[in-house]
Amino acid sequence: MTEVQPASRALSTLRADEISAAREILARHDLLTPTTHVAYVGLKEPDKRRTREAGPAPRQLRAMLVDMGDGRSHDVLVCPEEDRLLSVTELDLARDGQVPVIMLEFAMVEAIVHADERWLEAMRRRGLTDLSVLRVQPLSAGPAMTENERGRRLQRTLTFLQKDASDLPWAHPVDGVVAYVDVIEKKVVEVLDTALLAVPQEDGNFHLPAFNGPVRQGLKPIEITQPEGPSFTIDADNVLEWLGWRVQVCFDSREGVVLRDVSVNDGGWQRPVVDRASIAEMVVPYADPSPQRWFQTFFDGGEYLLGNFANSLELGCDCLGEITYLDAVVADNAGQPRVIPQAICIHEEDYGVLWKHTSHFTGSSDVRRNRRLVISFFVTVGNYDYGFYWYLYLDGTIELEVKATGVVFTSGHPNPGGDYPYATEVAPGLGAPHHQHLFAARLEMAVDGPANYAEEIDAVAVPRGPENPTGTGITQRVTRLRKESDTPRLADGGRGRVWRIGNPEVRNRLGHDVAYVLHPEGQPVLLADTESDLYGRARFASGHLWVTAYDHEELYPAGDFVNQHPGGAGMPAWVAADRDIDGTDIVVWHTFGLTHFPRLEDWPVMPVDTTGFKLKPAGFFGRNPTLDIPASTAQHCCNS
Repeated sequence: MTEVQPASRALSTLRADEISAAREILARHDLLTPTTHVAYVGLKEPDKRRTREAGPAPRQLRAMLVDMGDGRSHDVLVCPEEDRLLSVTELDLARDGQVPVIMLEFAMVEAIVHADERWLEAMRRRGLTDLSVLRVQPLSAGPAMTENERGRRLQRTLTFLQKDASDLPWAHPVDGVVAYVDVIEKKVVEVLDTALLAVPQEDGNFHLPAFNGPVRQGLKPIEITQPEGPSFTIDADNVLEWLGWRVQVCFDSREGVVLRDVSVNDGGWQRPVVDRASIAEMVVPYADPSPQRWFQTFFDGGEYLLGNFANSLELGCDCLGEITYLDAVVADNAGQPRVIPQAICIHEEDYGVLWKHTSHFTGSSDVRRNRRLVISFFVTVGNYDYGFYWYLYLDGTIELEVKATGVVFTSGHPNPGGDYPYATEVAPGLGAPHHQHLFAARLEMAVDGPANYAEEIDAVAVPRGPENPTGTGITQRVTRLRKESDTPRLADGGRGRVWRIGNPEVRNRLGHDVAYVLHPEGQPVLLADTESDLYGRARFASGHLWVTAYDHEELYPAGDFVNQHPGGAGMPAWVAADRDIDGTDIVVWHTFGLTHFPRLEDWPVMPVDTTGFKLKPAGFFGRNPTLDIPASTAQHCCNS
């Protein structure tokens, strides 16, 4: 059995001084011209196998750069501690894809489109001549569809009407018109005017009190207090300890919160469970194939860097109770450090009954309260808001819950008052296209050490026969995954399918392999056609489970440069090697998410919808690990 040691500064969140030092190195080597923008700066993930043997090496930082003057883009590696430039790679934009979208592109596109005569004529056809109320929304372009687009840095844009400064433009799409913008040449390269749809006029200004009507009465306050403070501690490197759990809380501008060295105490022994856990990618494909929105697919990780859009959380609004906040430090597009105050919220909360039994034999009645530790952050990417909540439970369970809210993306409805197969009418003439939210969790499993395997377990009925004469037998069918080609796997709720991650080198007290089990929700995976460009770019989302051999270079399942990538990067390229995954360092990739057919109730702001998964111990402990939880001391409790 391996005991995990506390995480160190070598893997902690980037510091402002490191980002500043990295910028100085880039500038000294003439990599920061007046037109260069820094799309990403993050920790270059070290090889944990070498770290185990030799200890931590000086931290390396990875930077992705784009020159908005000529479009040249570079992938750069620096070592601030040694004040060294380690490598520079120029991207082949047609082959490698583009670096992530930068803030300048959001700011510049509207003026470029407003000056294009083709787009202006399309607006005049709709009776729209006041440019001050026409908002142009830039959107990631997806793959090149023509030879003319290949290698160009593009944004595809849709238009919305904003009646005044306080009006929500999503309520008024100017549908049927798309402008394609080359952001390097700063010109519109194509305008499509494919459908003349009326601009919906009903407002959706939920942020204005008068819009929502009288406030509901009778809502009494809920106060959550911990008079003696929280049950967790956290050190300078954000190593968090809570009732046997230990985890280092880190932050990356692409992935958001990253959990490292997740371990749980068992009889005084700190046992590892997961080396690294994050959301490595998320893709939001829209399902309307019409000419004006066929391209509409957003990779919020690889294209937009979701961590950069983390909210500053507020007590009593985003988080309730005895809260500890952590700031996040990211790089802005000038390469300077930018602090996001209170980006991460940490607290514990009651979670109902942990276990309970009333015995008619002994007359005893015992109950224990459950609680969980919550590590959360929220991002706003365009119209949608996402909350990511990691939960640690007293019984050794790890859970991730994603909360989706915000404003549904809107369109004109082609058949007001009637049906349209690809969108829901949510207000008069206002459509909300069908879409999916698919998340890829990357889990470097380390169940009691690095030697792990994965098994698929189904519940099956045993055929009637001599061993099952009554026909009531139920058992489990176990399928060992031995090579990468044994994945992807699909969830199957009808069979209660789960995936067990075990360690063949460590036995529990009954002589069986220790293990954790991944419990999926089993909602639909990517529904795009297998020959589509979308499928080629988001192949990772075609299965609920992939298992790959650990490689510290393999972090992003859609590839390093998702923006305008032609497809085939990431997961499909990795698994082509068909490496061994049986009893070795493995990475478990779990796709989960929502398939959203919007409702009227989702407009004008969407109530939270949730998705996620659980990792539960299965033979990891020798018995119920929560027998040591004390009874409630409340005076009215029977145990007090």
